[in-house]
Amino acid sequence: MTGDYVGLRELERFCRAAFLASGANEATAVAATRSMMHGTRFGVDSHGVRLLPHYIKALEGGRLNCNPEPRKVGGFGAVEVLDADHAQGALGGYTGMERAVELARQFGLGAVAIRNNSHFGPAGAYSLAAAEAGFIGISFCNSDSFVRLHDGAARFHGTNPISVAVPTPGGDPWFLDMATSSIPYNRVLLYRSLGQDLPDSVASDPTGRDVTDPQLVDMLAPLGGAFGFKGAALGGVAEIFSAVLTGMKLSFDILPMDGPDFATPRQMGAFMLALNPEAFLDRDQFHAGMSRYVESLRNSPAREGCRVMAPGDREWDVARDRERNGVPLDPTTAQHFHELARRFDIAPVA
Repeated sequence: MTGDYVGLRELERFCRAAFLASGANEATAVAATRSMMHGTRFGVDSHGVRLLPHYIKALEGGRLNCNPEPRKVGGFGAVEVLDADHAQGALGGYTGMERAVELARQFGLGAVAIRNNSHFGPAGAYSLAAAEAGFIGISFCNSDSFVRLHDGAARFHGTNPISVAVPTPGGDPWFLDMATSSIPYNRVLLYRSLGQDLPDSVASDPTGRDVTDPQLVDMLAPLGGAFGFKGAALGGVAEIFSAVLTGMKLSFDILPMDGPDFATPRQMGAFMLALNPEAFLDRDQFHAGMSRYVESLRNSPAREGCRVMAPGDREWDVARDRERNGVPLDPTTAQHFHELARRFDIAPVA
């Protein structure tokens, strides 16, 4: 590394080149890089470029199909079922949302259930893709068990993200991207790399006892702290849409993300929904309503020393800063990138 910060375009160049060098086809390299760059750009570093070595390991091991052919295998009208052919999850995710938007353009809404997918990174990448096309986007995915139930002492749900993005005229989309766990598992890995303690009440040891040392973490707590039954129920919403409705594996049946098996496909599901505002009301009326809502929200009285923000405002602030100033890489990711550059004989990030 030649500096503390790396430009977004340089990171994108390196990640795409590494995917191609690992044997992934062009569509996979583009989608996987796009998803990771979404995470890095918006400050969701746990789901950003730090995942590159993991995805390459899964591609080379056979867990992920290097040359997948996603295809429609069911559905009717505004509903489709997409078989992602064990693709890297971002390819299935973007393909599914693109189809959902096309269906919503025709029918007013489009729902796509995705089968045989894998870890797709930040759920917000797909809902935001719909919002940028002028549609309301909603995305769900379950993942391997790492989250205990409220008052539970065993892993049950995955981090099971839910994301909603809504276009807002003349401004950034209203944008929710949340794990239904207290924090995503990749944040534990990030804190381990940085040598930092976790906040209170977000993670537990094997007995379900809360711990702050990331080295002792065996499971995550559901969102909500003392009211974690709400987070556990939201995790169930993602589970039903992305596993039950797609016919794919429940969280506790999915092979662990970190292996040791990197040869067997994980058979994960995901669900994409796109809504066309014009199916419900005039576009100008929708824009006026969203503008008034978001402006009123941001101008709502704030507590002393605080700022009221709409969902996504914090992420958009980070994105603008990183577009100007670049991105800091944690030490573990920097070392992995150096090793990948040497192994694949590609220009290192500068």
